[in-house]
Amino acid sequence: MIPDISSILFSGAIGLLVIGVGGLLLSNNAYRVLLALVIAEAGANLMLVIAGYRWDAIAPILTGDFTPQPMVDPVPQAMVLTAIVIGVGVQALALTLIIRVKKAYGTLNMVEIKKRMEMDFDRLSQEANQPGKLEDNS
Repeated sequence: MIPDISSILFSGAIGLLVIGVGGLLLSNNAYRVLLALVIAEAGANLMLVIAGYRWDAIAPILTGDFTPQPMVDPVPQAMVLTAIVIGVGVQALALTLIIRVKKAYGTLNMVEIKKRMEMDFDRLSQEANQPGKLEDNS
């Protein structure tokens, strides 16, 4: 028995989601976590497009001669386009933050970054609590 195209596409979307979530949970490298997030987002977008598609329908473009045929739902497509644009913005911001963290701490290992950030916060809080510091709130 040959599987139909919809089950193959749904399997691919679920596979991308599983790979992305697995990468998010198992990786300690900040860049790999971002890549896993991108893969999971692609799976979610594919799932939305497939959910709104009708296999026996035409594109939702109205012309002068209207014939009553079923049309593909354009709302999931618009949602996916919006999600792609927002995702690219989030990815760009995350990548710039990763570059700044790499310059500041010299590593992308999230456990090591957390330790170094906690040390920095402790040092800053100790400096702020030292008597004799001039505080200017104006």
